[in-house]
Amino acid sequence: MTDIRHDELRAAGGGIASLPAQPVLLESHSVPLRRIRQIFRVVPVVPASVLALVVLCAVFAPLIAPHDPAKQDLLKAVQAPAWEDGGESSHILGTDQLGRDILSRIVYGARLSLQLSVIAVLLGGTAGTALGLIAGYRGGIADMLIMRFVDLWIAMPSILIGMIWSATFGAGFQTILVVLVLTGWIQYTRVVRGEVLSLRERDYVALAKVAGQGSFAIMRKHLLPNLAGTLAVIATLDFARVILFEASLSFLGIGVQPPTSSWGLMLSDGRELLSVASWLTLYPGLAILATVLSINLMGDRLRDHFDPHLRQV
Repeated sequence: MTDIRHDELRAAGGGIASLPAQPVLLESHSVPLRRIRQIFRVVPVVPASVLALVVLCAVFAPLIAPHDPAKQDLLKAVQAPAWEDGGESSHILGTDQLGRDILSRIVYGARLSLQLSVIAVLLGGTAGTALGLIAGYRGGIADMLIMRFVDLWIAMPSILIGMIWSATFGAGFQTILVVLVLTGWIQYTRVVRGEVLSLRERDYVALAKVAGQGSFAIMRKHLLPNLAGTLAVIATLDFARVILFEASLSFLGIGVQPPTSSWGLMLSDGRELLSVASWLTLYPGLAILATVLSINLMGDRLRDHFDPHLRQV
């Protein structure tokens, strides 16, 4: 935006007297365009659209799903998608071996994945962040005990934890949620602890100590806000981990149980008919692939945005 003053132009000569006395503002469109580019850099259009579709399916599943996902119709068992021979428009993606609508089960599977992801990320992220803050800020014995426990927990395979918990307490939604929380807090603790080890040496932390603020107040007011970008990236990528882990447990039969709709359970049900009815596993697999890939792309873009060393100029 450029300001052209009347007096300056009169001094330059050349018929300037006819110009208005007010400054002429020449607007530039580069500022809004630059802001639009920055938005698209942070939020990729295609991954964001895929995730928005998944969220819509999860929230409005009863309105979007054309059929009851648990309703069986053996007369229409293993029906091909609508565009293949033998398919019907009432079952766009076909049916499974019990005559249940594939599209409806995928839509309700998105609801299950979103519920598990939100709860598991909130619980695991909160616990892991709290432990990482304590370990990084307090140091000493607290840091040693927490990090040794982290090392011990990392050495245990996540699938093994899921199998042990499922065998002890039974399979189901609550079981898989507990397993996801038990295996999800570790990465938050390790990353937050490393960040806090650097942040606690900053001048504003020293000034807060001089002002008489306690450890809890410093962690809450000064350290935690500076971890917001890092936590956003970890939480975004953790959503993908939860979806894959739930699908893996359900595929093995130790996750959610029928008649609940789950993408992993759909893969398990269709594996025996893979050679003759590929749609039973193809479309749930594509749903997992598209969702996880979109989440990972969003996480990478957030990481580039919050990290000044990776940010594109």
